[in-house]
Amino acid sequence: MRTKYIAGLSLIGMGAGFVITLFLPEHPIVNLLQGGFEAGLVGGFADWFAVTALFRHPLGIPIPHTSLLLKNRDKISRSLISALENELLNRDSIVTKLKQFQPMKAAGAALTRMAAKRANRTGLLRFLHAMTEKLPLADLAPHLQRIVVEAIRRVDAGPLAEKAVRTVVRERMDEQAFDYALRQGAEWIAKPETGHMLGAMALQKISEARVGGFMGFAVQAFAGFMSEDKLGPMIQQLLLSNIRDLLDPGNANREKLLGEIRAQLTRAAEDEALLARGKAWVIGKAEQPDGTDFVREQLEALRASLLSAIEREIENGGRKVVQALRFVVRKLQAEPEWVERTEKKILDFAADTVEANHYRIGLLIKDNLDKMNDKELVAMLEEKVGGDLQWIRVNGALCGFLIGLVLSLIQGLG
Repeated sequence: MRTKYIAGLSLIGMGAGFVITLFLPEHPIVNLLQGGFEAGLVGGFADWFAVTALFRHPLGIPIPHTSLLLKNRDKISRSLISALENELLNRDSIVTKLKQFQPMKAAGAALTRMAAKRANRTGLLRFLHAMTEKLPLADLAPHLQRIVVEAIRRVDAGPLAEKAVRTVVRERMDEQAFDYALRQGAEWIAKPETGHMLGAMALQKISEARVGGFMGFAVQAFAGFMSEDKLGPMIQQLLLSNIRDLLDPGNANREKLLGEIRAQLTRAAEDEALLARGKAWVIGKAEQPDGTDFVREQLEALRASLLSAIEREIENGGRKVVQALRFVVRKLQAEPEWVERTEKKILDFAADTVEANHYRIGLLIKDNLDKMNDKELVAMLEEKVGGDLQWIRVNGALCGFLIGLVLSLIQGLG
């Protein structure tokens, strides 16, 4: 250490000065300097002894009350640990500091700064791309299948079915499905081949009718007069006319049919036996061996879509990353209460963790100190604080020299 050499030179300088003055002729100035060098030599040597005694025995002689650090190693360790735990890093100060921290705001600011650079955005997307490619979907599929099956087993189908029925009625999904079925039916009925088929079916049934008397004569006469080409369009127009009426929101028959549909849905949602059979059927389908293949195929398709989307976004420079971040920031700004609750939970968890593990600070320090032998400990302390302690020797020599001058001057004047 440079300061150690400076301290040594100061002591050597005082000793050399004192020796030189011994051989100089008698003179008041020589006497004055001799007194200064003498006092500086004594002060420098005394401070050298004091500083050295902290770390080791001076000159290797086991003088009492020297090598203080090693003799009091355990006491110093306990004092250091106590100071860190109770003064510098006490639990209350850490908890107080944590509660002043705003993790959500800090995270948002950090993410905003990172997202401002294109390289950061594309780097994040490439990382996601690589991680997505490495996902072991073949291993995940069986686990996901078991999770789904267990979830189905645990679910109570009754409340779920009732909620589904309420949602269907509230969102008017039953009407939408009813109208869709009617429109599809109308498209099918309007086809020429459908009219031919309906005409043929009607003529066949009429011819098979067993009606006696005048009614039977009339039916047979009607069948002989009509043909498939004539009867089919008539039936088509009749059916299409009824479908148009059912599509009218104010139609009475429409309301009756919808009411019956809703009643059937409600009864089905309350039928425990039916729900149990449906649940068992779903579980059976989900547990089949090909269910794993199905899950894996769906995961592979999802991964392919996700990889394609990430690749497109990399080419675009990660613009959607910025858009997503802005969306999240706006949502958080719109819900300050949720942000405050979340921050409180995070800080409470951090504070609880600190309180539960605060004692580990002392254990860590003690463990590291115990790993050092005496030589390593002294070397570390000298490296950290030895330089400043060496200045005590320099100051001792200089102060001794000045005091010696003053004393010699007083002695000369006396």
